[in-house]
Amino acid sequence: MADLAVYARRRDKDGDGGVLAPGLAAARRHLKPKRPCQPKHVRLEEDRLRQSHWKRWGPYLAERAWGTVREDYSPGGAAWEYLPHDHARSRAYRWNEDGLAGISDRHQRICFALALWNERDPTLKERLFGLTGNQGNHGEDVKEYYFYLDSTPTHSFMRFLYKYPHAAFPYDRLVEENRRRGTADRVFLDRVFQKLLLNFTWWVNRKDAERHNLFQ
Repeated sequence: MADLAVYARRRDKDGDGGVLAPGLAAARRHLKPKRPCQPKHVRLEEDRLRQSHWKRWGPYLAERAWGTVREDYSPGGAAWEYLPHDHARSRAYRWNEDGLAGISDRHQRICFALALWNERDPTLKERLFGLTGNQGNHGEDVKEYYFYLDSTPTHSFMRFLYKYPHAAFPYDRLVEENRRRGTADRVFLDRVFQKLLLNFTWWVNRKDAERHNLFQ
């Protein structure tokens, strides 16, 4: 299983990661005297004063848009059946977008996300897999392991971990087993992923392009 750690870092206007003098002065005036003035406080104050638009970009992209009421155009209001996960890769959303470790502008006009392939799955991994309420054995649920590890208040730095298997992802088996077991068996998913973690090889990308350890 591949552990994919995704990092995003932004620089401000002077291009070297420093802070802008007007924003720094404003932040110091509004902060309590005994509270240390940290870069995150400066960025928040700059954003509040509209000196720098730190919150213009962030992790605003949905984890999933399939199976939602927003994208439901069925005659009887069957949102789950109208656009399940299996349809998402070949149909365009009308009001939303989704993705892995996605970021977008605050109006979601421009969206960025990962597309992965382990050379085993029949399709690219572009969004989280899950089951609808009628497919799942305990309701609507995403069947993936992913973690939001860190983020600054202005999203100048973000860290996300997604566990992607080297072997083929068990899409069909999850659907079939959940359908067969029904709502009484609530521990099936836990058992499946325990086996995935034990049997699939996995690695951690600990260093960035400049060979810096990402976990320190």
